[in-house]
Parts: sequence; C-alpha cells; structure tokens
Amino acid sequence: MKTMNQHHRRSIRLKEYDYSQPGEYFITICTNNHECIFGNIIHEEMKLSTEGTIAQRCWEEIPKHFSNVQLDEYIIMPNHIHGIIILTEPMVGTRHAVSLREQFAKPVIGSVPTVVRSFKSAATKRIHEIRNTPSLPVWQGRFFEHIIRNDNELNNIRDYIQNNVLKWMLENDNPDNIPLW
Repeated sequence: MKTMNQHHRRSIRLKEYDYSQPGEYFITICTNNHECIFGNIIHEEMKLSTEGTIAQRCWEEIPKHFSNVQLDEYIIMPNHIHGIIILTEPMVGTRHAVSLREQFAKPVIGSVPTVVRSFKSAATKRIHEIRNTPSLPVWQGRFFEHIIRNDNELNNIRDYIQNNVLKWMLENDNPDNIPLW
C-alpha cells in the first residue's frame, strides 16, 4: 500500500518505444539544482572548469564502453549538457526489449537510459574524487531525451547545439536570468 509521502515517478518516455533500437537521440542532462559547475561563458565561448573537463572526457569516452554508440554534436554548458548519441545496433548478447521493462527495473544493456546512467555515474565518481564531496548530488535524477526522426530534425538539433553558447544569455537555465524578487 502506498502512503501519501511516497513519490510516484511518472515516466516521460514514449510508451512501448524500444530505447535500445538503432537511431539518433538528442539528450539533455542537467546538474542538480541547475548549479553552474561546468564552467562559465566568457565572450560567447564556454570555458570549462575542472568538473566541466571531467564531464567532457566522460562524454567522449561513452563509445569506449558501449560498442553500439557513436557520438555526434554535443556541448557542455555551465549547468547542463546537450548531445546527440547514435545507437548503431543492439550490443551483442542483449535482448531487444521494450523500454517499459527498464523504466524503474532492470537496465537494458546499450539502451539510451543505460548509456546516460553510466555516463552520469562515471562523471559523478570522478567529480567527487576531485572535490571530496561523495554525498553531494551532481545531476538531476532525470534527463531529457528526444528521438530524432529525420535528417531535417537532426540538422536543426545540431544547429541548436552549436549555437547554444550564443543563446545562453537568453536561457532560463542561466542563473543571471532568474529574477531576484
């Protein structure tokens, strides 16, 4: 029996969609409380902090750990990451399982959620090592993913990622844009 205090997490993923199938996916991962730990934008250029450099290295290492993943455009922003990952084929030994089994249960090897969880875990571990802050969360619990459906959409998302630094001054995620009143 559930109590009033138990959290009921609603999935934002498409029902019945298999997130381990080949395709292109646009991913956005935000830091906990949108803290700007990855660096600063100075003169319309992202200057990575030590934590930002760690996040970048961990992102670039994803294909070393998942043979079915290729990386496309990405950007590390002060408090979030945008990137396109391409799943080329299911990893050897995986079952082509519907992602509903994965939402809050067993991970599906090589699926988008598993790739993102692994990235977040590796980056968190390395960030905690340099900060000596093992109990502080680095990331928001969830992440955003969008299934890219065609080349036009892919090109639009690439443009969005490439120009994200220029749009930072207008973004809601920019702490300078949060009203103080």
